Amino acid sequence: MQAIVCHELGGPAALRLDDVPEPRPGPGQVRIRVRACGVNFADSLITRGQYQKQPQPPFSPGFEVSGEVLELGSGVQGIAIGDRLIAMTAHGGYAQQVIADTKRCVPMPAAMSWEHGAAFPVVFGTSHVALSHRARLRPGETLVVHGASGGVGLTAVAIGKQLGATVIATANGPEKLEVARAHGADHLIDSSREDVRTRIKELTAGRGADVVYDPVGGDLFAASLRSIAFEGRLLVIGFAGGSVPQIPANHLLVKNVDVIGLNWPAYAELNPQVMTESFRTLIQWYLEGAIKPHVSATYPLKQAVDALNHLISRKSTGKVVITPD
Repeated sequence: MQAIVCHELGGPAALRLDDVPEPRPGPGQVRIRVRACGVNFADSLITRGQYQKQPQPPFSPGFEVSGEVLELGSGVQGIAIGDRLIAMTAHGGYAQQVIADTKRCVPMPAAMSWEHGAAFPVVFGTSHVALSHRARLRPGETLVVHGASGGVGLTAVAIGKQLGATVIATANGPEKLEVARAHGADHLIDSSREDVRTRIKELTAGRGADVVYDPVGGDLFAASLRSIAFEGRLLVIGFAGGSVPQIPANHLLVKNVDVIGLNWPAYAELNPQVMTESFRTLIQWYLEGAIKPHVSATYPLKQAVDALNHLISRKSTGKVVITPD
């Protein structure tokens, strides 16, 4: 079989397409024929040796796949060969086959396309757990979503609306903002041209945002902290902007602000019930037509490096997906 393999920690440029042996599942695992694999910013981190749980080369990147079960490891129950699954993998999704732990797999509805299945878990799972479980977003509250045209940003807009919030979307440029509007954003802020702090205050009649969803960091984090409401919650999702903010603790004290971190993959090991219940809700919303992945680009496996570079250069909106076949 073929896979995109990282032989040295030199970033996406160090990846290459190789012939590799078929993997074998261990106890509690399944071997999956990969039909589609979602591309994430973290894929670039793992190829540079900067990820939270870093494998040593050689390995394949790829954290989320959709596909069919080819083989069962010992002790696997409730899953059969041929079943359609969505799987969150430790790595390895940039391949024609991958091994996944059953506790990181969920049944995939027949009505869901392979591309939607692969575009679903990381971004929708992150946003739903962040907004519902961590920030406790309530109907009628105001939610600010930074990077609102990106993979997690668009899902935060859609889930925020589903939870009954008024959504303010920030993004870089009118084209990306229109994507956010199409997914339900009530108000738009062009972060490349407008003062984000001032506009949030204007749009909330001076009160500020109840919840801020921030996968960008940097200057946007600082603007958020200065435009958040009393008892507001600021979700730290990531640092796609490149700089990790430092928080003046006195700002938190004055407004009784919560700054809430989210390491979504940790739930699979430390509190899997949260992830399971979240996916049950999300898949039901999908089947009802309330949410839908936005796949802006699809690449074949041999062009996986191009797919990853397309994402990290911020040329994409929504999700980028790799199809191994």
